[in-house]
Amino acid sequence: MSRSARAGLTFLIFLVGSAAPARADWLLIPFVGSTFAGKSPFVFGTDAVGGKHWLFGGSAAWLTSHVLGLELDVAGVPNIFESDDPANIILVEASHAVTMSGNVIAAVPLSVTGDSLRPYLVGGLGLARFSVRDRAGIGEPDHSETALQVGGGAIGYVSDRAGVRFDLRQIRTLRRGDSLLGERIPRLSFWRATVGVVIRYR
Repeated sequence: MSRSARAGLTFLIFLVGSAAPARADWLLIPFVGSTFAGKSPFVFGTDAVGGKHWLFGGSAAWLTSHVLGLELDVAGVPNIFESDDPANIILVEASHAVTMSGNVIAAVPLSVTGDSLRPYLVGGLGLARFSVRDRAGIGEPDHSETALQVGGGAIGYVSDRAGVRFDLRQIRTLRRGDSLLGERIPRLSFWRATVGVVIRYR
Protein backbone atom coordinates (compact mmCIF):
# COMPACT_ATOMS: atom_id res chain seq x y z
CA MET A 1 0.00 0.00 0.00
CA SER A 2 1.37 3.41 -1.01
CA ARG A 3 2.10 6.14 1.51
CA SER A 4 -0.76 8.28 0.17
CA ALA A 5 -3.19 5.38 0.44
CA ARG A 6 -2.13 4.69 4.03
CA ALA A 7 -2.54 8.40 4.83
CA GLY A 8 -6.00 8.40 3.29
CA LEU A 9 -7.03 5.27 5.22
CA THR A 10 -5.76 6.79 8.47
CA PHE A 11 -7.73 9.97 7.78
CA LEU A 12 -10.88 7.95 7.01
CA ILE A 13 -10.56 5.99 10.26
CA PHE A 14 -10.13 9.29 12.13
CA LEU A 15 -13.28 10.71 10.53
CA VAL A 16 -15.33 7.60 11.36
CA GLY A 17 -14.09 7.65 14.95
CA SER A 18 -14.86 11.35 15.31
CA ALA A 19 -18.35 10.87 13.91
CA ALA A 20 -19.21 8.17 16.42
CA PRO A 21 -22.06 9.38 18.61
CA ALA A 22 -21.19 10.33 22.16
CA ARG A 23 -22.82 8.35 24.94
CA ALA A 24 -24.35 10.63 27.54
CA ASP A 25 -25.03 10.01 31.22
CA TRP A 26 -27.41 11.81 33.55
CA LEU A 27 -25.86 12.29 36.99
CA LEU A 28 -27.53 13.18 40.29
CA ILE A 29 -24.99 14.16 42.95
CA PRO A 30 -25.98 15.03 46.53
CA PHE A 31 -22.93 16.34 48.39
CA VAL A 32 -21.61 17.69 51.68
CA GLY A 33 -18.46 19.62 52.44
CA SER A 34 -16.89 22.71 53.92
CA THR A 35 -16.10 26.28 52.93
CA PHE A 36 -12.75 27.95 53.60
CA ALA A 37 -10.57 30.96 52.69
CA GLY A 38 -13.52 33.30 52.26
CA LYS A 39 -13.68 37.09 51.97
CA SER A 40 -16.60 39.29 52.90
CA PRO A 41 -17.76 42.83 52.06
CA PHE A 42 -19.03 43.11 55.65
CA VAL A 43 -16.54 44.25 58.28
CA PHE A 44 -18.08 42.05 60.96
CA GLY A 45 -18.20 39.00 58.69
CA THR A 46 -14.70 38.90 57.21
CA ASP A 47 -13.09 36.64 59.80
CA ALA A 48 -16.15 34.39 59.96
CA VAL A 49 -16.30 33.80 56.19
CA GLY A 50 -12.58 33.03 56.21
CA GLY A 51 -13.18 30.11 58.56
CA LYS A 52 -14.71 26.72 57.84
CA HIS A 53 -18.47 26.20 57.58
CA TRP A 54 -20.37 23.05 56.73
CA LEU A 55 -22.38 23.12 53.51
CA PHE A 56 -24.75 20.79 51.69
CA GLY A 57 -26.30 20.70 48.25
CA GLY A 58 -26.81 18.82 45.03
CA SER A 59 -25.85 18.80 41.36
CA ALA A 60 -27.71 17.53 38.31
CA ALA A 61 -25.39 16.97 35.35
CA TRP A 62 -25.51 15.76 31.75
CA LEU A 63 -22.07 14.41 30.82
CA THR A 64 -21.07 12.91 27.49
CA SER A 65 -18.48 10.17 26.99
CA HIS A 66 -16.30 12.66 25.10
CA VAL A 67 -15.41 15.99 26.77
CA LEU A 68 -18.31 18.35 27.33
CA GLY A 69 -21.16 18.34 29.79
CA LEU A 70 -23.63 20.64 31.55
CA GLU A 71 -24.42 21.02 35.25
CA LEU A 72 -26.93 22.73 37.54
CA ASP A 73 -25.44 23.16 41.01
CA VAL A 74 -27.24 24.32 44.19
CA ALA A 75 -25.68 24.61 47.65
CA GLY A 76 -26.54 26.11 51.03
CA VAL A 77 -24.13 27.36 53.71
CA PRO A 78 -25.73 27.97 57.13
CA ASN A 79 -24.03 30.37 59.56
CA ILE A 80 -21.55 31.60 56.96
CA PHE A 81 -21.06 34.99 58.67
CA GLU A 82 -20.83 33.54 62.17
CA SER A 83 -17.81 32.43 64.16
CA ASP A 84 -16.74 31.69 67.72
CA ASP A 85 -15.23 35.14 68.08
CA PRO A 86 -17.07 36.82 71.02
CA ALA A 87 -17.22 40.13 69.13
CA ASN A 88 -18.82 38.41 66.14
CA ILE A 89 -21.33 36.52 68.31
CA ILE A 90 -22.49 39.83 69.80
CA LEU A 91 -23.00 41.39 66.34
CA VAL A 92 -24.40 38.60 64.15
CA GLU A 93 -27.65 36.95 65.14
CA ALA A 94 -28.17 34.69 62.09
CA SER A 95 -26.81 34.27 58.57
CA HIS A 96 -26.82 31.97 55.55
CA ALA A 97 -25.83 31.80 51.89
CA VAL A 98 -27.38 29.91 48.97
CA THR A 99 -25.62 29.54 45.62
CA MET A 100 -27.11 28.35 42.33
CA SER A 101 -25.11 28.08 39.11
CA GLY A 102 -25.41 26.75 35.59
CA ASN A 103 -22.02 25.34 34.59
CA VAL A 104 -20.13 23.86 31.66
CA ILE A 105 -18.05 20.73 32.37
CA ALA A 106 -14.89 19.77 30.48
CA ALA A 107 -13.94 16.18 31.42
CA VAL A 108 -11.26 13.76 30.29
CA PRO A 109 -12.98 11.44 27.73
CA LEU A 110 -14.18 8.00 28.84
CA SER A 111 -12.04 6.50 26.07
CA VAL A 112 -9.04 7.54 28.19
CA THR A 113 -10.28 6.95 31.74
CA GLY A 114 -12.90 4.22 31.36
CA ASP A 115 -14.92 4.04 34.58
CA SER A 116 -11.89 4.77 36.71
CA LEU A 117 -11.26 8.23 38.21
CA ARG A 118 -12.33 10.83 35.62
CA PRO A 119 -10.93 14.37 36.15
CA TYR A 120 -12.86 17.44 35.02
CA LEU A 121 -12.91 21.25 35.05
CA VAL A 122 -16.11 23.19 35.68
CA GLY A 123 -17.18 26.82 35.41
CA GLY A 124 -20.25 28.95 35.02
CA LEU A 125 -22.47 31.78 36.23
CA GLY A 126 -25.37 31.97 38.64
CA LEU A 127 -26.60 33.67 41.79
CA ALA A 128 -25.32 33.94 45.34
CA ARG A 129 -28.14 34.80 47.74
CA PHE A 130 -27.10 35.66 51.26
CA SER A 131 -28.63 37.03 54.42
CA VAL A 132 -27.07 38.59 57.49
CA ARG A 133 -29.24 39.52 60.46
CA ASP A 134 -27.32 41.48 63.06
CA ARG A 135 -28.53 42.66 66.43
CA ALA A 136 -28.30 46.31 65.40
CA GLY A 137 -30.73 45.76 62.52
CA ILE A 138 -28.38 47.00 59.76
CA GLY A 139 -27.67 43.69 58.03
CA GLU A 140 -28.34 42.55 54.45
CA PRO A 141 -31.51 40.44 54.50
CA ASP A 142 -32.01 38.26 51.40
CA HIS A 143 -29.53 40.02 49.13
CA SER A 144 -28.69 38.47 45.72
CA GLU A 145 -25.61 38.93 43.54
CA THR A 146 -24.45 37.49 40.22
CA ALA A 147 -21.70 34.99 41.02
CA LEU A 148 -18.95 33.17 39.15
CA GLN A 149 -18.19 29.53 39.94
CA VAL A 150 -14.95 27.82 38.81
CA GLY A 151 -13.16 24.67 39.89
CA GLY A 152 -12.56 21.02 39.17
CA GLY A 153 -12.52 17.54 40.57
CA ALA A 154 -12.84 13.89 39.67
CA ILE A 155 -15.59 11.27 39.43
CA GLY A 156 -15.00 7.58 40.08
CA TYR A 157 -17.49 4.72 39.81
CA VAL A 158 -17.82 1.74 42.12
CA SER A 159 -20.60 0.15 40.02
CA ASP A 160 -22.49 0.79 36.81
CA ARG A 161 -24.95 3.06 38.65
CA ALA A 162 -23.06 4.54 41.60
CA GLY A 163 -19.86 6.44 42.23
CA VAL A 164 -18.16 9.19 44.20
CA ARG A 165 -17.27 12.77 43.26
CA PHE A 166 -14.44 14.80 44.80
CA ASP A 167 -14.83 18.50 44.01
CA LEU A 168 -13.07 21.81 44.72
CA ARG A 169 -14.36 25.14 43.46
CA GLN A 170 -14.49 28.86 44.23
CA ILE A 171 -17.64 30.97 44.32
CA ARG A 172 -17.36 34.76 44.13
CA THR A 173 -19.73 37.61 43.37
CA LEU A 174 -18.97 39.84 40.39
CA ARG A 175 -20.00 43.23 41.77
CA ARG A 176 -17.62 45.18 43.99
CA GLY A 177 -18.78 48.22 45.96
CA ASP A 178 -17.13 51.22 47.59
CA SER A 179 -16.88 52.01 51.27
CA LEU A 180 -17.85 55.36 52.80
CA LEU A 181 -14.17 56.35 52.58
CA GLY A 182 -13.99 55.50 48.87
CA GLU A 183 -12.01 52.31 49.35
CA ARG A 184 -12.80 49.26 47.24
CA ILE A 185 -14.77 46.63 49.17
CA PRO A 186 -13.80 42.97 48.52
CA ARG A 187 -16.23 40.72 46.73
CA LEU A 188 -18.00 38.04 48.70
CA SER A 189 -16.07 34.87 47.87
CA PHE A 190 -15.16 31.51 49.33
CA TRP A 191 -13.72 28.15 48.37
CA ARG A 192 -15.60 24.93 48.94
CA ALA A 193 -14.43 21.33 49.09
CA THR A 194 -17.09 18.62 48.81
CA VAL A 195 -17.60 14.88 48.53
CA GLY A 196 -20.71 13.61 46.76
CA VAL A 197 -22.48 10.38 45.91
CA VAL A 198 -22.96 9.98 42.15
CA ILE A 199 -26.12 8.28 40.88
CA ARG A 200 -25.81 7.56 37.16
CA TYR A 201 -28.62 7.07 34.63
CA ARG A 202 -27.90 5.97 31.04
